[in-house]
Amino acid sequence: MREQRRCRVCLAWVALLAATMTPSGALTEEPPGASEEKPLDTETVLEAIDVDPYEVPDLPLKKSSTYASSPADVSPYGHVTPFQEHFLEQMEYTGPGRAIPEPEHVDTVKIGFLGPIEPTVSVATGGKSHEEPLGIAMLRGARLAIQEANAAGGYRRRQIPFELVVHNDNGLWGASGNEIVDLAYKEKVWAILGTIDGANSHIAIRVALKAEIPMMNTGDTDPTFIETNIPWVARCIGDDRQQNYLLLDYLYRKQGLERVAIMRASNRYGRFGVRELLDGSRRLGRPVVMEMAYRVGAADFSLQIDRIAAAEPQAIVHWGDAVDGARILNQMRARGLDQPFFCSDRCVSDEFVQLAGEHAWQVLSTFPGNPDRQDSELEAFRERFAERHGVEPGTYAAHAYDGMNLLLWAIQNAGLNRAKIRDLLAYRSEPWPGVTGEIPLNAVMDDAGEVFFARWDGSRWRYSSRQDLGIPGGRIEPRDRQAEAESGPSPAGGGP
Repeated sequence: MREQRRCRVCLAWVALLAATMTPSGALTEEPPGASEEKPLDTETVLEAIDVDPYEVPDLPLKKSSTYASSPADVSPYGHVTPFQEHFLEQMEYTGPGRAIPEPEHVDTVKIGFLGPIEPTVSVATGGKSHEEPLGIAMLRGARLAIQEANAAGGYRRRQIPFELVVHNDNGLWGASGNEIVDLAYKEKVWAILGTIDGANSHIAIRVALKAEIPMMNTGDTDPTFIETNIPWVARCIGDDRQQNYLLLDYLYRKQGLERVAIMRASNRYGRFGVRELLDGSRRLGRPVVMEMAYRVGAADFSLQIDRIAAAEPQAIVHWGDAVDGARILNQMRARGLDQPFFCSDRCVSDEFVQLAGEHAWQVLSTFPGNPDRQDSELEAFRERFAERHGVEPGTYAAHAYDGMNLLLWAIQNAGLNRAKIRDLLAYRSEPWPGVTGEIPLNAVMDDAGEVFFARWDGSRWRYSSRQDLGIPGGRIEPRDRQAEAESGPSPAGGGP
C-alpha cells in the first residue's frame, strides 16, 4: 500500500513537471513566484507525508525567484552578485514526528493562544505595556474561529470540541519562551497562535523550534520574524517590509520627493519597522534626511520636532502606536509643520482619530488588508463579530480569525500530529481565502499578499490599492546573475 501511494504521488509530480516543459523537454522560464502557485491538493500532500520514522516526504520544496518581491533597485548588494541569497527556498523538516500516532484518549483538541492581554511593565516593550488592545482584539478573533468550528461539529475524526488555551504574553524578557514550554508540554496543545511584540515573538519561535510545534503569527509585522529559518513558523499578515516598499514607491516613484524624515518609536517595532524604508531610500539615491526616535508614551516631542524641522523634509513618516502618532501630529501642526504625514498601520484606529482631531484629515497609513472590498464572507464575519463584542473587528481580530482557521484546517486534515499539521501549512499551494483577503504563503511561509493605503477622509478610513492610486512599482524580476558578473557593477541599486 505504501509503495502504491508513493507511486501516485510521483505520478502527480511527473504530470506537474510535464505541464511546465516545452515539447523539446526543456523547462520553461517561469515568472517570479510561479513555483509557489503550483496546484498541490491536500490529498496528495497527506499521502506524501504518511511516512515511516526518519523518512522524509517525497515532495519538492517551494522556491521563490525573489525574496518578498523586492524591487531590484532597492535590493541589497544590487551592484554585485551575492555569493548566496537566503529565504528563497522552503525550510524542510526532516525529523521523525510524522510517524507518531494520535493519542488514544483525547477529551478536547487544544490550541494555544499567546498574546498581550494583561498590562505589565517591560524593557522589551518600551516600559509600560501598550499592546493590550491589540492582543485582546487578536484573542477575540481567534476565539470566534474556535467557537464556529465547534458549532460545526468540532474535530470531526473524534467528534470532540476544540479548546483554546489562553496565555498572556507579559512582555518580560524571556517570559514568552516559558509560555511556549507550558503550552507545548503541560497543556499539550497541537499548535499555537501568537504573538505581537517583535522581541517576544523571536524568543517564542525559537522555543517552538525546540518543542517542534507549529506556530501561526497574526500580529507581528517585524520583517525579521520570518527570517529565522525555523520550519515550524508561519505568518498570515503583511509585514513592514511590504508596507515599506509601498511607501517607497509612493514617496519617490509617484510623488518624486527628495527629502523624507522619519519619527519612530524607540522599541523594536519602530526600529525594525522603518529599516527597509531607510535602506530603500538610500539605494534609490534619496537617503532619509533625519531619523528621530522617541520614548513610547512620551508627552513632549519638541526635541525630535526641532531637529526634523531643521532638516526641512518634504514629508514625514511615523512608525509607532496610535496615541504617540496622534500626539506627534498635533505638536507638529502646532509648530507650523504642514508636510504630508504618513503612518504605520497601528495608527489606523479610532483612538488616533479622536486624539488627532482635525489634523487626522488626509493622513495616509500603510495597512495589511482592505476592509473596503466587497466580500460576502467579510461582511458576515463583521456581523458575527459585532454581535458578540459590540465593535468592528479591526485588522488584528480579522487576521487572528484567518490564522486560527488556517490552523483548524490543517488539524482537521492532518489529524493530531504536530509535524503533519506543519506540513500541510508548508506545502499548501493555493492562497487561503481569508476574511482579510487571499493569503498566499510563500517559500518561508510568510503572507505574500497585497498591502494597502488607508486614508482618513474626515468621516472614516478609506482603503486604496496600489492600482487605485496609480503607484508605479520597481522591477521585481530576478536579476540575470551571469550577465551581471560578466558586465561588472550595475549603476542601479545601492550598497547593502
